[in-house]
Amino acid sequence: MASTADHAALTLPADGSTVPDKSGLVLLSLILVAAVANLNLAVANVALPDIGKAFDASQTALDLVAVGYSLGLAASVLWLGALGDRYGRKMMLVGGVLLSIPACLLAATAPTIEILIVARLLGGVSAGMAYPTTLALIAALWSGPARTHSIALWSALGGAIAALGPLISGFLLEHFEWGSVFIVTLPLAAVALVMALLFVPAHVNETTDPVDNLGGILSAVLVGAAILSINFAPVPGAGLLALALAGIAVVAGIGFVLRQQRAPSPLYDLKIASRRIFWVAACAGIVVFGSLMGAMFIGQQFLQNVLGYSTLDAGAAIIPAAVFMVIVAPRSAKLVEARGARFTLLTGYVFVVLGFGTMLVLWTESSPYWQVGLGYALVGIGVGFAGTPASHSLTGSVPVSRAGMASGTADLQRDLGGAFMQSIFGALLTAGFAAAMGAAVAGAPGASEVTSSVQNQLTKSFSSAEAVAAQYPQYSSAITAAAKTSFLAGADWAYLAGMVAVLAGGTLVFFMFPRKTDERRLLAEYHAQDAGRSRSIGGS
Repeated sequence: MASTADHAALTLPADGSTVPDKSGLVLLSLILVAAVANLNLAVANVALPDIGKAFDASQTALDLVAVGYSLGLAASVLWLGALGDRYGRKMMLVGGVLLSIPACLLAATAPTIEILIVARLLGGVSAGMAYPTTLALIAALWSGPARTHSIALWSALGGAIAALGPLISGFLLEHFEWGSVFIVTLPLAAVALVMALLFVPAHVNETTDPVDNLGGILSAVLVGAAILSINFAPVPGAGLLALALAGIAVVAGIGFVLRQQRAPSPLYDLKIASRRIFWVAACAGIVVFGSLMGAMFIGQQFLQNVLGYSTLDAGAAIIPAAVFMVIVAPRSAKLVEARGARFTLLTGYVFVVLGFGTMLVLWTESSPYWQVGLGYALVGIGVGFAGTPASHSLTGSVPVSRAGMASGTADLQRDLGGAFMQSIFGALLTAGFAAAMGAAVAGAPGASEVTSSVQNQLTKSFSSAEAVAAQYPQYSSAITAAAKTSFLAGADWAYLAGMVAVLAGGTLVFFMFPRKTDERRLLAEYHAQDAGRSRSIGGS
């Protein structure tokens, strides 16, 4: 039996916006679906030290556990967004929530680190089905200032839930094994599924164009190969594999561009993507959302490995980021309307740079909590300001029939940004840790007596160094101290890279993103072009 929400009744508020019937329940349903994806994205980070001990995993393997979910989502989101545009966004949304359930169960019971990585990839694909659809439906159902405010709520609550994931995981790890963090979203998934079935409209402004499946395959290969190449780059003996993956990414990228130029119904409309508001906003979002995920990824390991926080304390340490994202996001929406997206983006970038600067300068082996909380608070403020204009500019610069493309790109901002930044941070952490630990071993008394196998274990990861310390209690304190110092050396490389990335993104926005008056003029031109195209297609 069809739901009563299958047809979206639109109302017209006093400010000229259009909103769907039962708009509050519809938006809550979409936010809850997005919450399933956001929570699954964030829960692994706090468990990484425990996972490392359970599987004696290398730093690279832990990086892949952390990045696997973002990788699965980023690689699939464009293709799945297009499928939703064509065959039904509500169907994709419901299917993604359903697929998340076995993915979570497989991750929770994984007997090996390899299966855990596969489960994370599968979970990312499930999010690729559901998550882009939430923003696509907001773009299709809301317009005007109401759309801006809806996106602000969607962005703020989604980011806050992602930031609260470590707190929930930390509480579970105080009482249960590491696998418990992967089943925490199951009750939320059940509620989101019921609400989506009851309240989310079906078949709203969907397209009848065929889906470019070849383009979808090429996009998945491009993203997957590029991210894996970054992760394997610092692994000893894996240089050839990293180069091969990079070559595959380049070939897939060229093939994707050629395919989109020639396909009758391209997966990714390069004419729309070349619009200045669109592509600059996409790049800006990749940097800012990637910064949030990168900071959480490194920060959780720093808190537990270096400062000795419990899993619960480490999860709670992120609360300032979540709180400030929720507080700032509604003000960000008002700032976009008053000063434009460019000013709001740059405001966010300033706070993110300050956050990474705090981590680089103040986060040491003896950091009090206020320094930790300050770093997270600054990053949270920055993402709260920048998240809304980054997503709003994408949805506002495309026709509603291509909402899946806009939402897919918005998800790429978060997940490709997260995957790239986590991969880059992880690669730098791996390389920095190995280099510093290797130097410490070489300079230690009796270094000539350290076998190559023991040295490999010491430079493999922090958890492996701790395992060696337990085997040699007479050297335990020295090994642990060296491991902490080495971790900080690698982390500093990552924080510095984050600052460079944000400054580069800020430079791009400053020079390339239009000011408020030009932004509104360009958006009006885009809408006129899209309306003319729709009339010509309808007339033919």
